[in-house]
Amino acid sequence: MPQQTIADVRKWVTVAATPEEAFKVFTERPADWWPPSHVLLKKERAGLAFEPGEGGRYYEWDVDGNQIDWGRILEWVPGRRIVMTWRINARWESLPTDDGASEIEVDFEPVEGGTKVTLAHVKLHQHGEGADRIFQALDGPAPGETLERFEHAVRLSL
Repeated sequence: MPQQTIADVRKWVTVAATPEEAFKVFTERPADWWPPSHVLLKKERAGLAFEPGEGGRYYEWDVDGNQIDWGRILEWVPGRRIVMTWRINARWESLPTDDGASEIEVDFEPVEGGTKVTLAHVKLHQHGEGADRIFQALDGPAPGETLERFEHAVRLSL
């Protein structure tokens, strides 16, 4: 396995919801917060879903029913944490397996006034050549587009 040479990218947002409510929006309503530009399908995306529990997948499908997995669930702790593989390559294309995939960790921490949601892209070095480009694209100020959209979805859901 290659040495870790690329830093993790960690972003966060505080939402006015309990950790359980925030986890539910994250895992049961991804279409409400997932950026529309983050798509692996060739045709128009019709939906996104998380299969609950370790070993489940998170995936999207198009208008014809074709599916592409974004990855597999490695940890599933409702109201606290979800960890999943992230099956993309350095050209932002889908990987068919977890070989070469990095991971995404999402933690839900109770804080005064709600829940701090931290989303971290970790093990980016596993993308191999071009992993530095992935890091550069992800690195930036918190919360970033995904968590901004997530915060908005939580606000609308309560």
